Amino acid sequence: MVQSVNSALSNMLEKDENIILFGEDIGYFGGVFRTSDGLQKKFGKHRVFDSPLSEGGIAATAFGMGINGLRPVVEIQFADYIFPAYDQIVNEIAKVRHRSGGEFWCPVTFRTPAGGGIRGGHHHSQSPESQFTHTPGLKVVYCSTPYNSKGLLISAIESNDPVIFFEPKRCYRGPFYGDPHNVPTWKNHPESEVPESHYKIPLGQARVAMEGNDCTVIAWGTMVHVAEQAIKDSGLSCDLIDLQTLIPWDKETIINSVKKTGRCVIVHEAPKTSGFGSELAASIQERCFYSLESPIIRVAGWDTPFPHTTEWDYMPSPPRIAAAIKKTQEE
Repeated sequence: MVQSVNSALSNMLEKDENIILFGEDIGYFGGVFRTSDGLQKKFGKHRVFDSPLSEGGIAATAFGMGINGLRPVVEIQFADYIFPAYDQIVNEIAKVRHRSGGEFWCPVTFRTPAGGGIRGGHHHSQSPESQFTHTPGLKVVYCSTPYNSKGLLISAIESNDPVIFFEPKRCYRGPFYGDPHNVPTWKNHPESEVPESHYKIPLGQARVAMEGNDCTVIAWGTMVHVAEQAIKDSGLSCDLIDLQTLIPWDKETIINSVKKTGRCVIVHEAPKTSGFGSELAASIQERCFYSLESPIIRVAGWDTPFPHTTEWDYMPSPPRIAAAIKKTQEE
């Protein structure tokens, strides 16, 4: 995924001279996760450059650039540190198109690594996506594979609306789950081959990662891979839907799946209370009530600050998800 994100950024810098990359340490250093490695050397310091350690200043600068014809792509080094920029993002950038009656718009993409699984502790492991889904005017994207990270990122950068683009840091160099010492690579993964050329995946479109009839499992980010393993462990036949875009989310794909299976499990890494799974569960219940054969189950992080030493107990695991899938069959 590190390589695919880098490829997307390189493609877009080549394609559009109005695209500018900046953020903390993304220039000469290539980013803390190396997603922008080599881009400053290739495109110059005037288009790929480091910013001061000030997320509020980064967002405000991007706002000014965006409404004046540029397409800034900003990296917030960790999603946990996006909150100093929260006011600029939700009160200014997200509102400007509506506030100006369509006279101004602000095509800014905020890239930020999110989620746990790298022993980052409570200030480097959070998943704050639901806090941005409550802001009209923002699009919220959460990639999960090398292939969709590139296609979705290109679509985000080309969008005329501001986008928060979450990248699961646990997937940067391969999906893994359960035992932290067991780290499979992307070898033989069906979406490990990423074209070097420009391609897009439409925002607002979910991906059906697995097909089945017993239950619908919905996830995004790293949890797609954890849920995939859980489905295999459960021995049941499930639709696995990778949401990809949280706002706007693909209602048609999800509703059709739940009406087919009659059962639903929603998985996310963020705390359960007020997580985006709550919105999905309410929307599914409103539209699929007469098709549901059992209650919708959410499998999520605990309602605690993200723990450092017990992160593998905090994050949804294959056994927890498999148990939820099996429970839907018992009701």
